[in-house]
Amino acid sequence: MISFNQETLRNPDSALRKEWLETNGLGGFASSTIAGVNTRRYHGLLVAATNPPVGRMALLSKFEETLIVAGNRYELSANQYPGVVHPQGYQYLRQFRLDPFPVFTYEVAGIEIEKSVFMIHGENSAVIQYEMKAANQATGCLLEIRPLIAFRDYHSAMHENGALDPSVETEPNLATVKPYDGVPSLHLAHNADDLDLNGWWYRNFEYQEERERGLDFHEDLFSPCALKFDLSRRARAAIIASTERRDINRVFDYKQAEINRRQAINDVYPNACEFVRTLAAAADQFIVARGDQKTVIAGYHWFGDWGRDTMIALPGLTLVTGRAEEAKSVLRAFARFVDRGMLPNRFPDAGAEPEYNTVDATLWYFESVRALLQYTGDYKFVRSELYAALTEIIDWHERGTRYGIRVDDDGLLHSGESGVQLTWMDARVDGREITPRTGKAVEIQALWYNALRVMERLAHEFGDKQNEKRYGRMAARARRSFNQLFWNEAAGCLFDVIDGETRDAAIRPNQILAVSLPHTMLSREKAKQVVTVVERDLLTPYGLRSLSPHDPQYRGRYEGGPSQRDGVYHQGTVWAWLMGPFITAYLKANGRTGKSRARATQLLEGFQPHFLEAGLGQVSEIYDGDPPHHPRGCIAQAWSVAELLRAAVEEVYELKPARRKATAAR
Repeated sequence: MISFNQETLRNPDSALRKEWLETNGLGGFASSTIAGVNTRRYHGLLVAATNPPVGRMALLSKFEETLIVAGNRYELSANQYPGVVHPQGYQYLRQFRLDPFPVFTYEVAGIEIEKSVFMIHGENSAVIQYEMKAANQATGCLLEIRPLIAFRDYHSAMHENGALDPSVETEPNLATVKPYDGVPSLHLAHNADDLDLNGWWYRNFEYQEERERGLDFHEDLFSPCALKFDLSRRARAAIIASTERRDINRVFDYKQAEINRRQAINDVYPNACEFVRTLAAAADQFIVARGDQKTVIAGYHWFGDWGRDTMIALPGLTLVTGRAEEAKSVLRAFARFVDRGMLPNRFPDAGAEPEYNTVDATLWYFESVRALLQYTGDYKFVRSELYAALTEIIDWHERGTRYGIRVDDDGLLHSGESGVQLTWMDARVDGREITPRTGKAVEIQALWYNALRVMERLAHEFGDKQNEKRYGRMAARARRSFNQLFWNEAAGCLFDVIDGETRDAAIRPNQILAVSLPHTMLSREKAKQVVTVVERDLLTPYGLRSLSPHDPQYRGRYEGGPSQRDGVYHQGTVWAWLMGPFITAYLKANGRTGKSRARATQLLEGFQPHFLEAGLGQVSEIYDGDPPHHPRGCIAQAWSVAELLRAAVEEVYELKPARRKATAAR
């Protein structure tokens, strides 16, 4: 359980940097800071995925909450306006805890009020409850809740306008608003004693995180009504904010079902250390629905499901956590979208056609299949549902597909064309590639070789003798060429990219995959040298830098507007997900001795303090390259969590997941 006392909660400089996140298994979420101040346009009590897992809209931004005791009004909410925080309800906060979802404890005029927030899994529904835990019984006590609605795409901001329909439809225990045509209705199920239908605009909220990111940071929100609860008569108040009509009398059932669901996650590793249990709980938030199958949200708050991120994260999110059926679902879902031998790079939020501008997502797919077989041995599933797509992918790569992706005469994989970034180092500014990697990128060769060896094994299992020999020959040729071309004797490591006669000697973390992947082309001696160089130049407490600090292009801080940030995204910024491959490579190169395992444990547990900052109980996307390595980017990133969890379970603690218990249907 993560908790903070009033010393932290009443200090805005600290409290506004700590964010909670609740998700619903559809791509929707609820999120804010522990002080109750929204600091991002992405914060809200109900951000609904209208076309799961995308089409996300911020419907309900927050509640203005007022406790009325003996006629005196105490404002529990807090907002940032130009030059002032008003009201300052965080001054009444005594405790915040994740138990297992966000719980706020307020103490006002001798009254203790506990507020909790959670989402109903599989629905665009947020449940907000208030309970009076202790009070002077002789004192009258009323709670007034005024919802503030946005009804906008979650990447934008709302501003006062005359098109909004302020009307509220009411019936017993239900208030419904639909302020614009073409948007979902927001149903507020409640047990309020009274409903005030007077509405008005709240203007000029400021979001400090958006200001720091160089984006629009002002917003206006509309309040259509106020719900009033007499806590002297009834100690509990509840609201279900949903795109569906919900029964307020089922609040307890919804809450217990969610507690049981989360307990089942903990039961996979009942005796594991807190580090593993925290990561397992974090992993659950990224697995979401896409149609009748599953996919992975790359990061909260603003990413959708990306092919590359999904395949890198899949083993850690699903297999390590005992969710093999969900792993199969994800692999099956992406097999449906294989086109010209390629997996999609991403699915746009607006629900348009998938984009295929990636070379590595497709190759990571093979590693996810290999990991599935490692955990399940289910060759029957792979043979019947995936093998044809895998074979088609190799065939397309051999004869050539989009963006110059093709097997060259030396057996290595060439990719890229002007104006297109295909590897994970894909930042562009004003149409210019910041880290151009056209040609033969080192990690692409490592992934290609690994894929060929996986296919060789599958062809053997399936009695496909002709392809077994073919894949073996292709892998052997790639290995010979790789060792001839990529070894940089002067630096004692691998070149990052080879394009014709050009050799890019920049020391980047991509080469660690040539050691960490199960099938490697390097001798143990060279593998150890690679690990040594990466450890010396790139390793930090929060992952690997994307470029050596000794390089003149190195930039140590990730800040400023979009162009400035994109320009340093891969020029020194630390990526947490790379700690997983580094630990695997480190143990392979140095042997799994007591000393090396202790070092790996130290590297993992260095993330423990981070669970208490940025996204609580989560792992951020990136960090500054320079100390003290401030967290940046998304507060919760799928591959960051997944790779740390995979390395912890498989490499360091060597745990075996228990079979997940089925949770009762709601």
